[in-house]
Amino acid sequence: MSKPTSKHTPRPVSSKTTYALAGLAVVVVVAIVAALYLWNRGGGDEVRNDGYGPVHDPAVSVALDSDGAIVLGKPNAKTIDIYEDPLCPACGQLEKSYGQEIAQQVDLGKIAVRYRLVNFLDPRSASKDYSTRAVAANECVAQAGDGPVYSKFHSLLFTTKQPAEGGSDHDNKELAAIAKEAGAGDDVAKCITSGDRADTGRAHAEAALKALNDALNNRAATPSVFIDGKKVDVNNKNWVLDAAK
Repeated sequence: MSKPTSKHTPRPVSSKTTYALAGLAVVVVVAIVAALYLWNRGGGDEVRNDGYGPVHDPAVSVALDSDGAIVLGKPNAKTIDIYEDPLCPACGQLEKSYGQEIAQQVDLGKIAVRYRLVNFLDPRSASKDYSTRAVAANECVAQAGDGPVYSKFHSLLFTTKQPAEGGSDHDNKELAAIAKEAGAGDDVAKCITSGDRADTGRAHAEAALKALNDALNNRAATPSVFIDGKKVDVNNKNWVLDAAK
């Protein structure tokens, strides 16, 4: 197993002094190394509810909040917040391990998910802006309002279609093709290829990163899951079922 590094951790919000920033960076490195150790020790590669797939129920809706959060679920369901970067390998592993179990609980109306997507890994993509463009593509799909289509798109983007960190990534045409594969219409594909939401997606991603840093005292790491403002231990294999109770 390769040695964990800090490359999957968002950069802290800028400090007023170089010394403060350097000290904070050390804390973040320690925090993420510990988090990845616990994730690997907890068997994060187990696939829960394998075979279920993404959300099925057409009654599941998706909406784009004014702050950029993408809310997937049925009315009055308990809401969980999931912070992810589209290029983050640990986020991909979370979706591979728990995405289908989450989808079933969303279909059952037990939980709804607020996806808060960040873009701190832009510099680690070949295009240097993949995370931002993927966030914008998520918003294009979400604003169409079809829950199962968004769920499939999100699943593809974080599992079988997720680029390798530091390797080649998808251009906008390829992101649009993934959206079409998920069932999105031509208007959604045009939104993605045109880059219409690039600036808005970037602003939302930066706001989400600030919120994550604020929630974790500038020790932000992705993926992070919250219920009622409390961070969930995703090394507990039953965390999705516990959230649905």
